Amino acid sequence: MTSKTADAVHFFRAWLSEPLRVAAVIPSGRALSALMVSEVSPEMGPVIELGPGTGAFTRALIAKGITEENLALIEYGSDFAAKLNLYFPRAKIFRMDAAKLHDVVLFNGVRAGAVISGLPLLSMPPRKVLSILDGAFAHLRADGAFYQFTYGPRCPISRSLLDRLGLKANFIGHTFANIPPAAVYRIRHRKPRRTPAQRLLQLPLSPDGQQPWPWDRRSNDR
Repeated sequence: MTSKTADAVHFFRAWLSEPLRVAAVIPSGRALSALMVSEVSPEMGPVIELGPGTGAFTRALIAKGITEENLALIEYGSDFAAKLNLYFPRAKIFRMDAAKLHDVVLFNGVRAGAVISGLPLLSMPPRKVLSILDGAFAHLRADGAFYQFTYGPRCPISRSLLDRLGLKANFIGHTFANIPPAAVYRIRHRKPRRTPAQRLLQLPLSPDGQQPWPWDRRSNDR
């Protein structure tokens, strides 16, 4: 039995025992893995992966130039964690609930550039999803991104939850070359809206350098 076949069998058995936690019958395929890491570059390291399972996304991250030392793998399943230790001995592997990310130090205080999530958020209660997102963004840089895939027709994070955390979700793409077909979303912090005073401060100054140039009035006089 090849290692790929063994991983598929292991994944299927894990799904049989805990279908809500694993939520897929086989590991993610190459097409979905490539889509999940399509925006990742070495400069984004370190990177956090949630629910890596047998390491499908992990291998894709390494292929994109993220070193094992720059990977923190958060895995709750003890059997999966043992395999990850075997496959990626230099990665930082934490056997824990991703909802408790706030409680750990991952890279000695260095913030990550991306979070790659293989967690089945659709099968989780909103409170748990809130804890996962809150903890993940606590470890991300200001311009960092959280990548999530779903088998559903829309983003698996509700609009109300995104609004509560000041986040926005953008559709990255979908693939039919996965079993089942899947879509990927990028979640980031929303840019804060500028107040009228902030917008005024960004206007160019008049020739005397004292006041913002009245562009609107000048254009109206023409």
